[in-house]
Amino acid sequence: MRIQMADGGDASALIATRILGLDPGLRITGFGLIDMQGNRLRYVASGCIRGADGAASALPIRLKTLFDGVREVIDRYHPDLAAVEKVFVSVNPQSTLLLGQARGAVICGAVSSDLPVSEYTALQVKQAVVGHGKAAKEQVQHMVMRLLDLPAAPQADAADALACAICHAHGSTGLGALAGSGHGRRGGRMLMR
Repeated sequence: MRIQMADGGDASALIATRILGLDPGLRITGFGLIDMQGNRLRYVASGCIRGADGAASALPIRLKTLFDGVREVIDRYHPDLAAVEKVFVSVNPQSTLLLGQARGAVICGAVSSDLPVSEYTALQVKQAVVGHGKAAKEQVQHMVMRLLDLPAAPQADAADALACAICHAHGSTGLGALAGSGHGRRGGRMLMR
């Protein structure tokens, strides 16, 4: 809903949207929160949800820890939506299955709090934050620090989560918003659908 102001402005431009970025992992899940107001981004918080000790803890307990951790972050910071990184399919099928289960627990934590969830590949996240999809983790950390005007680079998992939130913010404005409205892009060119 858009509210027209008496002076011709748009009231929705005054309202910030809080985005929760999540980088799922079975041992460590990064989270990052940013506020998006128009085309401006502001850092809110970031950190890691650490699962119970790996081998010492059964998988269901580790998944519950992730689920509960996401719910706790949501209860504390009250985001409007969540952006989650999609699973990277590795050579090891067992690792991929475990990561998929961790990702499921993280998504369920967000959905059970009635948050809409958007999903992005690592390539999309890196493209949105660094400008190319094959960026190194250090490049992502550096750009997150620069884009959010942070005094130091965040820890790697938290930086990936913040990058996911930034990706969503960039995708909901400009060319990303046009893609959802019947327009698309290929090679930097606009396409009509």
